[in-house]
Amino acid sequence: MTIPKLAIDGGKPVRDDFLFFHKSSVGREEVEEIADSFESGWLTTGPKTAEFERRFAEYLGAPSVVGLNSCTAGLHLGLVVMGVEEGDEVITTPITFPSTANVIEHQRATTVFVDVEPETLLMDPTGLERAITSKTRAITPVHYAGHPCDMPAIMQIAGDNGIRVVEDCAHAIESTLDGRHCGTFGDIGAFSFYATKNITCGEGGAACVNSEELRDRLIVLRLHGLTKDAWKRYDKGGFAHYECVVPGFKYNMMDIQAAMLLHQLGKLNAFAERRRAIVHKYDESLTQIPELRPLTRRSNIQHAHHIYPVLLQLDMLKCSRDQFLNAMQAENIGMAVHFRALHLHPYYVQKHGFKRGDFPNAEKASESLVSLPLYPAMSDHDILTVIEAVERVVANYRR
Repeated sequence: MTIPKLAIDGGKPVRDDFLFFHKSSVGREEVEEIADSFESGWLTTGPKTAEFERRFAEYLGAPSVVGLNSCTAGLHLGLVVMGVEEGDEVITTPITFPSTANVIEHQRATTVFVDVEPETLLMDPTGLERAITSKTRAITPVHYAGHPCDMPAIMQIAGDNGIRVVEDCAHAIESTLDGRHCGTFGDIGAFSFYATKNITCGEGGAACVNSEELRDRLIVLRLHGLTKDAWKRYDKGGFAHYECVVPGFKYNMMDIQAAMLLHQLGKLNAFAERRRAIVHKYDESLTQIPELRPLTRRSNIQHAHHIYPVLLQLDMLKCSRDQFLNAMQAENIGMAVHFRALHLHPYYVQKHGFKRGDFPNAEKASESLVSLPLYPAMSDHDILTVIEAVERVVANYRR
């Protein structure tokens, strides 16, 4: 059997047009709702934000949600209200986006990494237990790719040691564990509505909280530490002076963001169904290729399928991960990497002295991870060309 020549070596690409790694699904409804915000005069935090907070809390089965301008804001405010400060330690994992650990650094606390499980790339509860010291104030588990962490084990460890939990749910809007939504296990769950997320408003986030007291504190902190936001100061109910009661932040969600999310949230189940269909097609073909290993999914979870990560078995291939990526890009298939192990990024090496060998599971994954396109707007033809490109690249680099 003749193996087709790779495009990177002068062959014809699998497809003529480039398939972007991600494309958002935004309809006329979102555009009209944004226009309604402009016409109403409420562009910043106002009634649409309040309505989205109510609906998203209802979707999650959570007591309250606070709309923010990013997931990073939720992670940061979570540490603030948990009282994390200089001298404290916060535990998380290296397979994550830098924001997860950056907010720990902003609080002048110490970032403590624990290794991930090799089959899921989720926080290893055994490593977590070993990493706890008398200085540990909080834990930030990351629901990587949309697969829930082992929250019962993590919450048991946290409870036994009097430690607070801030869940990183950037990938996990639809994720559930034994029927319970991610973000509702810990003290706070931070969600992302960034452009590539399962629902989007371009930039945006939310914090799911388990008490009204936490909600009230977050509302003050998200807008400069003021006791009255713009909506309450200027609406027809009467003027109200604000007071600054704490040095807060500029982390509030705008109504023009919430306008998009009101309709995106209504489409979430349809989006999720299409994501599952794409994942099923990928699984059928790619699990038959020994040079690839998709991540393990446990049976008691609902996966959000935010991304489709694959671990290349590099000992079976005559290429590096980056050579594989370049070959796929040449076939006109957009690719990504989620993630390069954070403890080996320059800041964390220089500040904390992390080095290769500290977290071997994360490091091995970091060198072999690739993410395939996965979004509702993909056609069946798009899916088939991704699979064809993977098969072609693997065949050319197979040992």
